[in-house]
Amino acid sequence: MPKNKRPAPRKSSDTAADKDDVLTQSLCDLALDLVEQEDSDTMSEVLRQKEVEFQRMIRKNLNQKKDEVLYEAIERAKYEDVGAYQYLRGHIEEAASTVLIRREGAPTIEINAFVVPLFVHSTGGLRQEQGFQDQDAFEQLVQSFQQAGLESPKAKVVLMNHAYDLDEIDRITYSHLNEMVRDAWASMTDKKVTATPALERSIAGWSDSGFGAGDAAVELRFLLGFALKRADDPFYQAPEEEAAADAYFAARMARYQAWTVRVAPLLQRCLAAPGAAPEIHFLYQDLFHGGKEQGMAEYFMLQMMAEINAALRQHGVAAGQAGAVVGPADVRGDMVLRVNLYAAGGALLASSEKPLDLAADLAVEVDDIADALATLGVRDVAVALRFDGAGLALEAQPYQPR
Repeated sequence: MPKNKRPAPRKSSDTAADKDDVLTQSLCDLALDLVEQEDSDTMSEVLRQKEVEFQRMIRKNLNQKKDEVLYEAIERAKYEDVGAYQYLRGHIEEAASTVLIRREGAPTIEINAFVVPLFVHSTGGLRQEQGFQDQDAFEQLVQSFQQAGLESPKAKVVLMNHAYDLDEIDRITYSHLNEMVRDAWASMTDKKVTATPALERSIAGWSDSGFGAGDAAVELRFLLGFALKRADDPFYQAPEEEAAADAYFAARMARYQAWTVRVAPLLQRCLAAPGAAPEIHFLYQDLFHGGKEQGMAEYFMLQMMAEINAALRQHGVAAGQAGAVVGPADVRGDMVLRVNLYAAGGALLASSEKPLDLAADLAVEVDDIADALATLGVRDVAVALRFDGAGLALEAQPYQPR
């Protein structure tokens, strides 16, 4: 993933690298112009043209596989304006994961990539070679997305017969994902057998988990699928009125929760050898990047809490006798949210960090950590303005639940 480092100054020359640099800065500048008018009721003709050019440039860079331009533009936008950063990243992610097929005289067709993040609890960990050997269970799993009302009855849904680990998902760049969506489109619409090199390339193989045969393992995995439908399918149109929209999403959540109960046994058959019954905890189905971000956030939170819990056990300190300070920190150009754990006398027991997106709602992030600490029994929590370069918490105040 790209690092949060300030880009080097641009140089003036006619090399290919410098031409890409101009493209990068143009994307960043367009995002800044457009986000300033995003909430306006009217948009000037000049801005409408800029929006068309903005979308065209994103698609062109995806088609030309210029990921470095896209990622660098996002990084630069962080130092220009957080709103522009969010706007640019959101539009690039949407363009990468969703393809619209327009043909004269025919309705617009949309295909997008979605993921379902999972945490799998087992003894000894999963084995990739044991996965997806039960074809009947896999076929039922694919069909369940429409049967449970997660996708439209008129849509077409396919699922990769592989559970991706975090490293595999993280290696899929914007242009690679766009290729995968197009591969899926071809395989779902072409009556002939179609090669799908981008889809095949995405299955790089799991990283070594390091779990022993008797270890209690918790592993993050992603189901990856594609949904093909008409862009105007009313099934996917949320009502504009707030109360009706809330009811629409609440009903979908209820269907999703019912689906997780129904498919858990199918997934056990897909993920593990016969007779094994790993425990599966579902996160919410989302488009590729939203689901990836959701899975990573939960993964790093669990990792942080495991480190803190291990420190309590190692030092023999009861959770109720420990205190924590939470705050942002800059670590070699990367923003993190840090938790320092202290004994009653003030001795530092542990320091743990998780990535922090510059556009994240810091108050929400702190609330989530405070809730997680409370589940461990740590209730004495303070919030720092930030940690300085020496690791000192600045302007720490007692945490106040909202």
